[in-house]
Amino acid sequence: MTASGAGPAAVLIEADGGSRGNPGPAGYGAVLKDAATGRVIAEDGTPIGVATNNVAEYNGLIAGLRLAAEFAPEADIEVRMDSKLVVEQMSGRWKIKHPDMKPLAMEANRLAPFGTVYTWVPRERNKHADRLANEALDGVRNGVTAAGDSAPSEPESLVEPEPADQTSTPSRGWSGARTATTLVLVRHGVTAHTLDKRFSGGLTGANPGLSEEGRAQMRATAEWLSPLGEHAAAVVASPVRRTRESADLLAARLDLDVVEEAGFAEMDFGSWEGLTFPEVQARDPEAMRRWFSSVDEPAGGGESFRAVQRRVLRGLGTVLGKYAGQTVVVATHVTPIKTLVADAMGAPLDSLFAMELSPASVTVVSYYADDRSSLRLFNAVPTGETIGGW
Repeated sequence: MTASGAGPAAVLIEADGGSRGNPGPAGYGAVLKDAATGRVIAEDGTPIGVATNNVAEYNGLIAGLRLAAEFAPEADIEVRMDSKLVVEQMSGRWKIKHPDMKPLAMEANRLAPFGTVYTWVPRERNKHADRLANEALDGVRNGVTAAGDSAPSEPESLVEPEPADQTSTPSRGWSGARTATTLVLVRHGVTAHTLDKRFSGGLTGANPGLSEEGRAQMRATAEWLSPLGEHAAAVVASPVRRTRESADLLAARLDLDVVEEAGFAEMDFGSWEGLTFPEVQARDPEAMRRWFSSVDEPAGGGESFRAVQRRVLRGLGTVLGKYAGQTVVVATHVTPIKTLVADAMGAPLDSLFAMELSPASVTVVSYYADDRSSLRLFNAVPTGETIGGW
């Protein structure tokens, strides 16, 4: 089933999920409506086996976003749910701590176009989605039906008109920027140099591989990202040993091919390679001072932050051109990730000094056709807290 015609300019997604036992037998319901008329475009009620209420609710949201992508791909979206948890987490106001929620929120964010609005509504105003979830649990229905298909549908008398005092107004996304190319940026796991806090650059230094701890970190991150496997196009890797090893672990779990992009390699630290900050400071404090004072100052005679920026942005252009409208997992390093974040935010390049990135962390940036970009997640790790809702 696919959408036909021009389609509505804006749609409503009403979604719900429930578990009889929490955890127990669970199912979800989602309905897609024309925001202007209230007309039902499509609906989905599906059992999901044993799960908690929150997992079922997130699955309802994901189902609703998939309906929107299929039946109204150009429409602005407002999501209405009676789950305060899902609404607040997806709006970026609450952190996502539970490990079961993180991959679900990640998938929902992947599906949600820029400008999607999340609104909490009382349970009595979410009856349609609730009914679909219960029909799924009762074995009455299973799967998607579009308007006009033969399947259980809501009686016309139960379709509630929007109340006159409704105050929430969906915000609009960028005109013409509905399709995003999303980069899931993954910093490599730790090496011996990482643990010793030594300068470890690109291909010209010692080029250490992942330690056992680093490999374990990357396996954990790969597992966390596993829901992306069926949606991502490829794993793009810096050719540096530690990032290539990280990419191989990611690709094995996600069942994707690895493609190398030299633009995403780490800064070349020249004569500082393999040294610690205190060692460089003791040998040449003036050089260290100049490096921290200017993004145009080469590190140890190697590259400057400005030079890395030019290289990284060239690599970004290559990836955006090759994978337009798709999701790509990128195994790379601290400096390239910070560079991409600063560029996405329109921040000055020296803002890199104010960012910190954990090993094996995930940062997500989406790029739109009108040259806009959106930072959707920064420095998230599987065992820690996320910032925002991606």
